[in-house]
Amino acid sequence: MSDKNEIFEGKTFQDLTKDIYENTTKRKVQIDLLISEIHGFITTIDDVVMVAPIIKEYMDTAVKNDEHLVKLAGVLQRIISKSSGADDESMLLSDSEKEELMGTLQDTVNDLQNESDRLEGIKNKTINIKGN
Repeated sequence: MSDKNEIFEGKTFQDLTKDIYENTTKRKVQIDLLISEIHGFITTIDDVVMVAPIIKEYMDTAVKNDEHLVKLAGVLQRIISKSSGADDESMLLSDSEKEELMGTLQDTVNDLQNESDRLEGIKNKTINIKGN
Protein backbone atom coordinates (compact mmCIF):
# COMPACT_ATOMS: atom_id res chain seq x y z
CA MET A 1 0.00 0.00 0.00
CA SER A 2 1.40 3.38 -0.94
CA ASP A 3 0.27 6.82 0.09
CA LYS A 4 -1.39 7.16 -3.34
CA ASN A 5 -3.71 4.15 -2.87
CA GLU A 6 -7.27 4.84 -1.81
CA ILE A 7 -7.86 4.47 1.93
CA PHE A 8 -11.60 4.78 1.33
CA GLU A 9 -13.69 5.82 -1.65
CA GLY A 10 -12.12 8.82 -3.32
CA LYS A 11 -9.53 9.56 -0.60
CA THR A 12 -5.85 8.75 -0.54
CA PHE A 13 -3.44 9.29 2.33
CA GLN A 14 -2.12 12.34 0.50
CA ASP A 15 -5.67 13.69 0.23
CA LEU A 16 -6.20 13.16 3.95
CA THR A 17 -3.03 15.02 4.92
CA LYS A 18 -3.93 17.81 2.49
CA ASP A 19 -7.40 18.04 4.07
CA ILE A 20 -5.86 18.33 7.54
CA TYR A 21 -3.65 21.19 6.40
CA GLU A 22 -6.42 22.97 4.50
CA ASN A 23 -8.88 22.59 7.40
CA THR A 24 -6.42 24.21 9.77
CA THR A 25 -5.67 27.07 7.37
CA LYS A 26 -9.35 27.70 6.53
CA ARG A 27 -10.35 27.54 10.18
CA LYS A 28 -7.86 30.25 11.11
CA VAL A 29 -9.34 32.52 8.44
CA GLN A 30 -12.91 31.65 9.49
CA ILE A 31 -12.21 32.40 13.15
CA ASP A 32 -10.50 35.69 12.27
CA LEU A 33 -13.50 36.69 10.12
CA LEU A 34 -15.99 35.63 12.79
CA ILE A 35 -14.23 37.64 15.46
CA SER A 36 -13.90 40.70 13.21
CA GLU A 37 -17.60 40.51 12.25
CA ILE A 38 -18.90 40.26 15.81
CA HIS A 39 -16.41 42.78 17.18
CA GLY A 40 -18.71 45.65 16.20
CA PHE A 41 -21.65 44.08 18.02
CA ILE A 42 -19.82 43.79 21.34
CA THR A 43 -20.52 46.93 23.33
CA THR A 44 -20.79 45.70 26.92
CA ILE A 45 -19.23 43.07 29.17
CA ASP A 46 -22.52 41.15 28.94
CA ASP A 47 -22.01 40.87 25.19
CA VAL A 48 -18.53 39.43 25.76
CA VAL A 49 -19.89 36.95 28.31
CA MET A 50 -22.49 35.82 25.79
CA VAL A 51 -20.25 35.61 22.70
CA ALA A 52 -16.99 34.26 24.14
CA PRO A 53 -18.37 30.76 24.94
CA ILE A 54 -19.74 30.44 21.42
CA ILE A 55 -16.35 31.24 19.89
CA LYS A 56 -14.61 28.92 22.34
CA GLU A 57 -17.00 26.07 21.50
CA TYR A 58 -16.47 26.62 17.79
CA MET A 59 -12.70 26.53 18.23
CA ASP A 60 -12.80 23.46 20.51
CA THR A 61 -14.95 21.53 18.05
CA ALA A 62 -12.64 22.44 15.19
CA VAL A 63 -9.58 21.32 17.14
CA LYS A 64 -11.22 18.00 18.06
CA ASN A 65 -12.15 17.34 14.44
CA ASP A 66 -8.58 17.99 13.35
CA GLU A 67 -7.22 15.79 16.17
CA HIS A 68 -9.35 12.87 14.94
CA LEU A 69 -8.10 13.35 11.39
CA VAL A 70 -4.49 13.47 12.63
CA LYS A 71 -5.00 10.25 14.63
CA LEU A 72 -6.48 8.57 11.58
CA ALA A 73 -3.53 9.75 9.50
CA GLY A 74 -1.14 8.31 12.11
CA VAL A 75 -2.79 4.90 11.96
CA LEU A 76 -2.80 4.95 8.17
CA GLN A 77 0.83 6.00 8.09
CA ARG A 78 1.75 2.97 10.23
CA ILE A 79 -0.25 0.73 7.92
CA ILE A 80 1.49 2.19 4.88
CA SER A 81 4.95 1.80 6.43
CA LYS A 82 4.24 -1.76 7.55
CA SER A 83 2.74 -2.75 4.22
CA SER A 84 6.01 -2.08 2.45
CA GLY A 85 7.20 -5.42 3.90
CA ALA A 86 7.03 -8.63 1.91
CA ASP A 87 4.53 -10.69 3.90
CA ASP A 88 0.79 -10.11 4.26
CA GLU A 89 0.96 -9.99 8.05
CA SER A 90 2.83 -6.70 7.86
CA MET A 91 -0.55 -5.07 7.09
CA LEU A 92 -2.02 -6.16 10.42
CA LEU A 93 -2.13 -3.86 13.40
CA SER A 94 -0.50 -4.86 16.65
CA ASP A 95 -2.69 -5.37 19.72
CA SER A 96 -1.61 -2.02 21.16
CA GLU A 97 -2.41 -0.27 17.86
CA LYS A 98 -5.83 -1.95 17.79
CA GLU A 99 -6.50 -0.81 21.37
CA GLU A 100 -5.38 2.73 20.53
CA LEU A 101 -7.62 2.79 17.46
CA MET A 102 -10.60 1.46 19.40
CA GLY A 103 -9.95 4.01 22.15
CA THR A 104 -9.84 6.80 19.59
CA LEU A 105 -13.06 5.59 18.02
CA GLN A 106 -14.75 5.40 21.43
CA ASP A 107 -13.53 8.91 22.29
CA THR A 108 -14.97 10.14 19.01
CA VAL A 109 -18.31 8.48 19.70
CA ASN A 110 -18.38 9.95 23.22
CA ASP A 111 -17.50 13.42 21.92
CA LEU A 112 -20.23 13.24 19.30
CA GLN A 113 -22.80 12.07 21.86
CA ASN A 114 -21.83 14.82 24.31
CA GLU A 115 -22.07 17.44 21.57
CA SER A 116 -25.44 16.08 20.47
CA ASP A 117 -26.72 16.17 24.07
CA ARG A 118 -25.42 19.72 24.52
CA LEU A 119 -27.06 20.93 21.32
CA GLU A 120 -30.33 19.21 22.26
CA GLY A 121 -30.25 21.04 25.61
CA ILE A 122 -29.69 24.38 23.89
CA LYS A 123 -32.52 23.64 21.47
CA ASN A 124 -34.89 22.77 24.32
CA LYS A 125 -33.96 25.94 26.23
CA THR A 126 -34.53 28.03 23.11
CA ILE A 127 -37.93 26.41 22.55
CA ASN A 128 -38.89 27.02 26.17
CA ILE A 129 -37.83 30.68 25.97
CA LYS A 130 -39.80 31.23 22.77
CA GLY A 131 -42.83 29.45 24.24
CA ASN A 132 -42.98 31.78 27.25
